[in-house]
Order: sequence, then structure tokens, then C-alpha cells
Amino acid sequence: PLVCAGTLAQWQVLREHLPTPLLVLGYSVGELAAHAVAGSIDIQMCLQLAATRARAMDAASPEDAGLMAVIGLTLPTLESLCTTHGAAVAIINGDDHAVLGGPRTALQALGDDAQGRGARVTLLPVSVPAHTPWLRAAADAFATELNKSAIRAPTLRVLAGIDARAVATPPQVIDSLAAQIAQTVRWHDVLVQAAERGARVFLELGPGSALARMARAILPGCEARSVDDFHSTQGVVEWVNAACERAA
Repeated sequence: PLVCAGTLAQWQVLREHLPTPLLVLGYSVGELAAHAVAGSIDIQMCLQLAATRARAMDAASPEDAGLMAVIGLTLPTLESLCTTHGAAVAIINGDDHAVLGGPRTALQALGDDAQGRGARVTLLPVSVPAHTPWLRAAADAFATELNKSAIRAPTLRVLAGIDARAVATPPQVIDSLAAQIAQTVRWHDVLVQAAERGARVFLELGPGSALARMARAILPGCEARSVDDFHSTQGVVEWVNAACERAA
């Protein structure tokens, strides 16, 4: 919930000073915040759903599980290693950059194998294997909660994390938000699809700047910055307006 709260607080300050976004994208739980920005849900509902989502994921998570980032191996190689060691691809961040999830024993064995092939491996400080089949029960529980909620059609176009397709109707909002809990988030594909739809300037809301760095790496012809890069709202607004002029 804190990630969504921080993201939406920034948006509330900036929204009146920025051009209308062509697209809204959300990484992992950020997809909930993306739908609040796009009008599918209101802010209070977003925060409530984020808390519900977290509880469902905690309840469904197996003991001694987690996530691991791997850089330096292709997706087919990682998928093969996951099959061998009993893990799953959770998030695809780039051609050779992914997050894997599963039991820690499986991740440790896979990590040793990946390092032996020259990859850089980092166990992440989380205990929930998000975006993997181990959380199917959480996805089902969250779908039930979403179906009870007043979901609207987004007024801005949102791309789903699981397949980079545009989400346009309440059933699509519900299906995509629930499914991503237990399915791979294809962030690389989302960024590529955004560029193919005409996006040239990306502004990252929320803490940190990792998503902006990924966008610059994957889309060298585009400009991407994070709100956290700036010391003032005016600085953000001036950069966005100047970048949009350059992209025109």
C-alpha cells in the first residue's frame, strides 16, 4: 500500500501541470496505482485493494520462498534452468535480465548454476514468490475481491503487465490485475509496446528510479526520468514539457 500511496501522492501534485498521458504503465503492485491514475479505481479503493492483495499473497505464499534477480542470461536459458531446478520466471525486465521466483532451495541451486554460466545473481529480500504459479490461490482470492469492487473503464489507456495488451473494460481490469499475481510480468514487452504505440517520454512515479533506467536501456530513442530525480515539482514539469517538445 505504501508504494501505491507514494505514487498517487506524486500524481495528485503533478497531474494538473502535465500533458495528458498517452499511456499508463504499472510494474507489479504499481499496476494498481496505474489504474487509479487512469480512473479505473479511486485512490481510497486502490489503497484498500493493495492491502487486500498483500494479505492474499502472504496467505498463499509457501514457506521459505522468494525472488532472485538474474542478469546475463537469455530468457530461453533462464526458462530451461527454471524447469531444471523447480523455479519460475516472475518478471522479464530485459533481454538478459529477469526476476525468478520459487522455493529458496530451488533458487539457490539455480543461482549457483546461473553464476557458473557467467550470470550476476542477487537474492531479493522478499519471502513471497510474486508473479509465479505458487500464488494461484492469491490470484483467485484477489479476483473475488475485485469483482466486489466498483471497477470502471479506464479513461486513460493502460497496458497489462502480463501481456502488454490495452485494458479497456472493467472485466479486463479485473482479469489483468488478478492474473499478474500468479503469472509472469513481461515488463520488457510492456515498454516495447508503449513505444510502438507512440510513447517517447516516460515519467516514473513512486520511489526510486529503476524503471526509468530500464526504459532508457530498452528504448534508446526515448527519454525517461523519475520524479525522484528532481528537487521540485517545477523541475519535473519543466523536464516533461521540454522532453515532449523534443519528441514532437
